[in-house]
Amino acid sequence: MPNDCQKVIATSDGGVDESALSLLLCESMLPLDSSAARHAGLRSRLLRRVRESARRHAGLITIRADDGTWLAVKAGIRAKLLREGPHGASALIEFAPAATLPAHRHHYLEEGIVLRGRLQLGDLDLLPGDYHVSPPGSRHDRISSREGGLAYLRGTSLGNTTAVLGEVLGGLLPGNGPPFHTVFASEDSWERVAEGVEQKILWHDGDVISRLVRLAAGGRLPAHIHDGEEECIMLSGDAFFGDLLVQAGDFHLAPPGSEHGVTTTDGGALAFLRGREILPLPSRP
Repeated sequence: MPNDCQKVIATSDGGVDESALSLLLCESMLPLDSSAARHAGLRSRLLRRVRESARRHAGLITIRADDGTWLAVKAGIRAKLLREGPHGASALIEFAPAATLPAHRHHYLEEGIVLRGRLQLGDLDLLPGDYHVSPPGSRHDRISSREGGLAYLRGTSLGNTTAVLGEVLGGLLPGNGPPFHTVFASEDSWERVAEGVEQKILWHDGDVISRLVRLAAGGRLPAHIHDGEEECIMLSGDAFFGDLLVQAGDFHLAPPGSEHGVTTTDGGALAFLRGREILPLPSRP
């Protein structure tokens, strides 16, 4: 037997009365009556959630992939500064095909990840996802890109003219200094850290760890606080840090003492993180 709604919209020939159907749909979308007390309660709860979100996000810095300004470094090479710190800057650097950087000697510990294309560091050919770290005092021969490429750098002198000049002059001196370290994307050294979450350790710098973190669809990390600064660039996919969405290409910086809510992802995510071990967030009464 048809229900009452079907009786209203059915026509004698078995079709549908579209006018009656439209009327029913419009009636179903009418706003619900709300008393002043109920409205005030709802507003109070929403404002409380906004204040709590603002408190959690205090100090957090997020630079979206489309934000920031690109500056010319030399012909065929440009850079976008993401942050400047006491141990060098974080930046994106883009090479046009056949562009090159001269030999130089690193002032800071510099880490790099190829995001797109390929980069050649002497005889070393780096592909997307490959990680390379250069200790202070190490010397790089010419860096080039035959087909063009994009990389993320942390600990670079870019943006500091005096430091860049010092690195280029240092590149003229003999000796290669401390050895480099490279972790290729093809290396299968992942370890499980939580349900649906894996990490690949790239470099230890005292109690600071550089690592890749990979979350499968539905993966999650518990809410946590940061004992020290944590730097992140989302390499692919997206994830919510609490109610803050960080997407592929976004740069995110969490200062010491800041906190992240539960980290989740619907479709999966891959991120580079540099910071200390995560401390669980104490439960609140």
